[in-house]
Amino acid sequence: MANYGSLSGIYAGLTNAYSVIASQYEDGVTLDNILDARGNTSNATILNGSFASYLQNNFASIDKDGDGTISSDEMTTLTNNLSTQGLTREQFAQLALSGASGLSTSTINNILEHFDEMDTNGDGRITNAEIAAFDVNSAKQEKLDEFTHKFATDMSTFYGDDSSSGTAGSYSMLSYRYKKSSDS
Repeated sequence: MANYGSLSGIYAGLTNAYSVIASQYEDGVTLDNILDARGNTSNATILNGSFASYLQNNFASIDKDGDGTISSDEMTTLTNNLSTQGLTREQFAQLALSGASGLSTSTINNILEHFDEMDTNGDGRITNAEIAAFDVNSAKQEKLDEFTHKFATDMSTFYGDDSSSGTAGSYSMLSYRYKKSSDS
């Protein structure tokens, strides 16, 4: 099973970047404050540049009331919308490749590779539900393939199980036919 995880690490990363910036500036999370925080070398260990960059690049659409500051309500609205509506391929790539999304590189690559298959409603976005459904369907298909392969190649029913070494209950159809009557 491919366990693609969830997008919660991405939403947490955005919220964390917001919180770091909000805690450093009395006038809140403004575009200038985001730029300043990204340029401040003392933030290198506490502020993820990719998440801060996302806030910077999407500032106008996040600042719904147009007052020049991203409020905590606007941030909550952003993460709720991303959670319910999903992420586009570009959003996912930018945020997941930040290194702080909680997703492994192989998981990110698998999601990007199968993005269109995961996007079952065709809206150009993937949600946690679509990722989970793909994960379940992939696991189901993997088990079906395994069973089909085993069924097609497993002759132990006819020839016996090599690992059984003649123990009771391990007779094949051939060994049962030629079994001595004293074994019964």
